[in-house]
Amino acid sequence: MAQTPGVFRRLDEWLRHRLRALQLKHWKRGKTMYRELKAMGATDEVARRIAANSRRWWRSSRYLLNAVMPIVFFDRLGVPRLS
Repeated sequence: MAQTPGVFRRLDEWLRHRLRALQLKHWKRGKTMYRELKAMGATDEVARRIAANSRRWWRSSRYLLNAVMPIVFFDRLGVPRLS
């Protein structure tokens, strides 16, 4: 129904990116990030690489964290999709 589906898609992507970054920021320390990511099913290398950059939430939440927190993860939490 919207005339701008691309805008909603990009907004939806940005929103999930922001939620991933906030989750990393909430965990604060690399040890906590590593432990929580391993509990979520991340591989050892992915969890280690994200935890190594524990103060770079926005950058770390872009590519590696997409495998650990996919769109389905947010669907289960009840986050509505815009697109």
